[in-house]
Amino acid sequence: MTIQSFIEGIPKAELHLHIEGTFEPELMFEIANRNNVSIPYQSVEELKNAYNFNNLQEFLNIYYAGASVLLKEQDFYDLTWAYLTKVHEQNLIHTEIFFDPQTHTDRGVSFDTVIQGIHNALVNGQKKFGISSKIIMCFLRHLDEAAAFETLKQALPYKEWIVGVGLDSSEMGHPPSKFERVFSKAREEKFITVAHAGEEGPAAYVWEALNLLKVSRIDHGNRSLDDDQLIQHLAEKQMPLTVCPLSNLELKVVEDLKNHPLLQLMDAGLMVTINSDDPAYFGGYMNENYIQIAFALNLSKKQITKLAKNSFKSSFLPDSEKEKLINQVETYYQKN
Repeated sequence: MTIQSFIEGIPKAELHLHIEGTFEPELMFEIANRNNVSIPYQSVEELKNAYNFNNLQEFLNIYYAGASVLLKEQDFYDLTWAYLTKVHEQNLIHTEIFFDPQTHTDRGVSFDTVIQGIHNALVNGQKKFGISSKIIMCFLRHLDEAAAFETLKQALPYKEWIVGVGLDSSEMGHPPSKFERVFSKAREEKFITVAHAGEEGPAAYVWEALNLLKVSRIDHGNRSLDDDQLIQHLAEKQMPLTVCPLSNLELKVVEDLKNHPLLQLMDAGLMVTINSDDPAYFGGYMNENYIQIAFALNLSKKQITKLAKNSFKSSFLPDSEKEKLINQVETYYQKN
C-alpha cells in the first residue's frame, strides 16, 4: 500500500479548523446570490486567484470579506454541511471546529443564527456520516477585551453545545495576556480553553497562553522551537500542538514544506497533531495536509499512525471514546 493510500484510509480527527475557513468559492457565490450580497470578485476563478497570500493579515482580509455573505441560519448550516460532506470522504471521524461569532455579530447577524446553523449541521453529520464533533468559540484578538466579554455573555445560553473558547485572528501585537480576564471568566463558566500562539508570534506568546490563559491545547505553536525550556515543558506536559502544514506554507510561516518543523517537534517528544486550519483558502483538507507533509518530510507509516493517534489523544472526547478510536487507528496500522 502506498503512503498516499495509507493516509487516505487511516481514521483521523481534526482539532484546528475554522468553519468560516472552509468556505469554497463556489458555495460563496451561491450564497451571495441567494442573499443578494455583492462580493468584490467577478467569478470563482478570480476569487481563487486572490488566494495567494504573503502573510496572515492578507489572508484575513479575504476571509472576512467572504464571511460577509453569511446572513441566515441556512447559510451556516450549508457551510458546515459542505465541510462534513468533504471530510467524510477523507475518513475523518471526529472534528472540533472553531467559529468566530464576532465576525458575524459585528455585521448584525445574531449569535443564535450562527450557532443554530452550525450545531444543526453537526447533529445531522453525526447521524448521516457518524462524525462526532465539538464546537469551540474563538475571540478575535484584534478586537478589545470588552468585545470578548460581550461574546462570552452571548455564549452562556449555549454551554451545552460549546465545549471551549479559543483565541484567533491577527497574532502580532495581540498577546494572550490581553485576554487573561476573559479566559479566567470562561474557565469559571466551565469552558475548556485553547489559543493560537507561536504561529507568527514569539515563543513568549506560547508561555502566556499556558500560564495566563491555562490552555489545554496550543493552536500552531511552531515558534516554540525558539525556546528550549518551552519545548522541554511542552514535552513533559504532553501539551497538544495543533499544527497546520499547508496553512504554514500558504502564509509564509515556512517557505517550503521540506523546512517544516513538524519532525523536530515530534522528535522532541511533543504531542503534535495535523490539521487543515482554513482548507478552502490553503489548498487542502486533512488528507492533503497529511499527504503533502508526509512526502516533504518522508514520513513513515509508523509516524503517520502516531500523528493520527495523537489527534484522538488530544481531543476533548471522553477517555473511553479516545481509547476506542486509538485502537481503531492501531488496528488499521497493523492491517496495512
